[in-house]
Amino acid sequence: MAAGDITKTGRVNNDIYDHLGERWYTARDDPIALLRAEARARNPWIAGAIRRAFPSGEVKVLDIGCGGGFLSNYLADAGFTVIGLDAAAESLMIAQRHDATGRACYHLGDAYRLPYADAAFHAACAMDFLEHVDEPGRALAEAARILQPSGLFFFATFNRNFISWLFGIKGVEWFVKNTPPRLHELSHFIKPAELRAMCEESGLRINELRGFAPRFNRAFWRLLVTGVVADDFTFQFARNTITGYIGIAEKSCAPHQAGASETPTWRTFPR
Repeated sequence: MAAGDITKTGRVNNDIYDHLGERWYTARDDPIALLRAEARARNPWIAGAIRRAFPSGEVKVLDIGCGGGFLSNYLADAGFTVIGLDAAAESLMIAQRHDATGRACYHLGDAYRLPYADAAFHAACAMDFLEHVDEPGRALAEAARILQPSGLFFFATFNRNFISWLFGIKGVEWFVKNTPPRLHELSHFIKPAELRAMCEESGLRINELRGFAPRFNRAFWRLLVTGVVADDFTFQFARNTITGYIGIAEKSCAPHQAGASETPTWRTFPR
């Protein structure tokens, strides 16, 4: 069975992202605060890796499944040319509202049919996204298509096993206030070996893969008692990938044989 053929059971509740509003940036009694904490840990790492790979000139970055713009707005502030794409219109409006630079561009679109030309971007990012779609391999292939040769693909997702189910799904349901049903489904989690196979099928080579998990500090233990994700709750990189992991894949310089998708139109969110 190919990596992209893993049987999916249940349906991930992606509808919640249409109704968060300003809670994207303000809520602590909600798992969205965990996404903010993740972004604080990984955004500088992503920006640094992009800048090292492309130290001069305009650098174009696509943030796939950008949500409320935590990464897109950070990268725009760092000087990159950024497009954030998402299927939730409400999230995109919030992201645009919180773009302090006025330079990030937000598009409503489909990750399976990215509305951009082949090799249009230097880097593409999929943070906490691949576990939310039924066909991650298809989305990954589209990300590879729009990357230039030697372009970088950044990913962060969850491993699929009992421990990740216990901590990443049930633990959040038990201990974080206002966790909606089906925020995640175990069948949609992706083993590192499966993601590596998907990348290779699309002409990408993973050159860095690290664990990514909460830091067991005071904020972590307070969360277990209060159900609130405080601003000092933090994530860290780790060697162990048993729950969550993050990494970088590079597009091959050789032409990939997969066919390009037709290019649809998209909706741009006005300023």
